Amino acid sequence: MSSKLPSRRLAILGLLALGGCGFVPVYGDGTGLRDTIAFETDDSVAGYRMRVQLEQRLGKPSVPRYVLRVTQTQGRRSAAISDDGDTTRYNLTGTARWTLKDSATGDQLESGEVDSFTSYSATGSTTATQAAETDAAARLSVILADMIADRLLILTPKLAP
Repeated sequence: MSSKLPSRRLAILGLLALGGCGFVPVYGDGTGLRDTIAFETDDSVAGYRMRVQLEQRLGKPSVPRYVLRVTQTQGRRSAAISDDGDTTRYNLTGTARWTLKDSATGDQLESGEVDSFTSYSATGSTTATQAAETDAAARLSVILADMIADRLLILTPKLAP
């Protein structure tokens, strides 16, 4: 029992130190960006998946304070080539450029760009390869949306009134 006592004290001291430095959970007390951003994405399947993921992470406001415009591009390149010269694996690369604006004034508050990749196998049937590519594109949109959400959550203290 005495061996657990120092670790509990350290944990309590750590929590007190975080509270003293102004640490606030990003999804905490309702003063963050949750339910304050309207999302404008590309009119495509990738744009739809991006918007859905952003709404899941940051909420969907009834009256938005900010507008986030996101455009994304995706590309495909060979990642593995067999001895016969056949491509057996592809990397799907993506870039998302975003701009956060004040919905009342239209002033640009922040902007940025994120990029990532995912891959899929091309060794199955034509149908299986197409399904794998579709799934990889969906994963890529979610990855890019999560990266944007993380960047926006970092900005929360800067954007607070």
